[in-house]
Amino acid sequence: MNNMMFNAGDILETIQMIQDECLDIRTITMGVSLLDCIDPDIQKACNKVYDKITTKAEKLVETGEKIEKEYGIPIINKRISVTPIAMLAAVCPKDSPVKFAKALQRAAETCDVNFVGGYSALVHKGFSAGDMALIQSIPEALDITTRLCSSVNVGSTKSGINMDAVRIMGEVILESSKRTADRQCVGPSKLVVFCNAPEDNPFMAGAFHGVGEPDCVIHVGVSGPGVVRSTIAKYPDASIDELADIIKKTAFKITRMGQLVGTKASQMLNIPFGIVDLSLAPTPAIGDSVAHILETMGLETCGTHGTTAALALLNDAVKKGGVMASSNVGGLSGAFIPVSEDAGMIEAAVDGTLTITKLETMTAVCSVGLDMIAIPGDVSPSTISAIIADEMAIGMINNKTTAVRLIPAVGSKEGDMLEYGGLFGSAPVMPINRKSSEKFISRGGRIPAPMHSIKN
Repeated sequence: MNNMMFNAGDILETIQMIQDECLDIRTITMGVSLLDCIDPDIQKACNKVYDKITTKAEKLVETGEKIEKEYGIPIINKRISVTPIAMLAAVCPKDSPVKFAKALQRAAETCDVNFVGGYSALVHKGFSAGDMALIQSIPEALDITTRLCSSVNVGSTKSGINMDAVRIMGEVILESSKRTADRQCVGPSKLVVFCNAPEDNPFMAGAFHGVGEPDCVIHVGVSGPGVVRSTIAKYPDASIDELADIIKKTAFKITRMGQLVGTKASQMLNIPFGIVDLSLAPTPAIGDSVAHILETMGLETCGTHGTTAALALLNDAVKKGGVMASSNVGGLSGAFIPVSEDAGMIEAAVDGTLTITKLETMTAVCSVGLDMIAIPGDVSPSTISAIIADEMAIGMINNKTTAVRLIPAVGSKEGDMLEYGGLFGSAPVMPINRKSSEKFISRGGRIPAPMHSIKN
């Protein structure tokens, strides 16, 4: 017998969460190892990649749709993550890694998944074979594909920050924007720069299949900012510690649904169940905003004084509630603060209350980092690199995952808006500090790991 028992009250409450409070399964993501696809002949390697993905993920979308119908739970995205492609490119040094990008795009189209992630390189301690070629190919790869996502891990608490990689990523991000300037600079919206990247993250654009993962695995990413906001609104006079308990109980319920979907998908696909990522991932839909949760706690506008403390409370309570609900919690798990994908964040940014500086402070206590932020298109590569370096330092020192997904809005200025639609939403072009960081970034080298990294 299934050990997850539900009474009538639980079922009715879940139905209300789905219908009125934007509760959903944000993604089921199949992780696929491509290590057995490595071949010095890049065309053979690409064929192996396509064949393996389309075989393993043949029924992924169909399975997701069956679970949606059986349980009445919306599953917004079906995705695939793969072994960092730089590892496959390493044995094909004379060929462009873009050929792998095309193979991944073709596989994504065949399987009808929303995105495939893993056009990635892990260079936190330096560049190995294949890494530089892949990184330099990212702008072209994101230009010619629509379903490909890319990520580069440039730092970790254990190794420090690769500042040569940070410098290059500033150039790559700007070039990616220029190549897609005719499409709202969409290229870098599918590119994440990480510190302490997790190997089991189901969320795009940062998902890749880590080398320590099984050959094939299913991960689930849940979401429910609207549920948390609605629940908090019922207790306008609750104390701070009472709010924490309310959020924990709500996160528990949300995560149980993710556990149910992940277990069911694992059984139907006959592959191992990996993790539930219990992150509160917002959307531009009204009522589905992390910013609005913080405002329901008592802030007039997200970004005002007290925002970081409120976010810390939210993030911690979500993790504690989720861990009680599943023994398979992983990925990022907490609160996301992507500007363009959160209606409340957009409002606060347009209002001027929420600034990049404040967002950077908030990233010290949330799940990810500076996410889906549009900046003026005339920005210099070194300024982008400096913003990345600051965020990587927060992750390195605090022993947490941080990330940067910046969109230089080529042809746009402060106050303009990039319009993406769907989950990507609308990105207001936010002001940046115009003082130069060029000399600092051009030094290169590596920021050493912090003292507390020596734990062995």
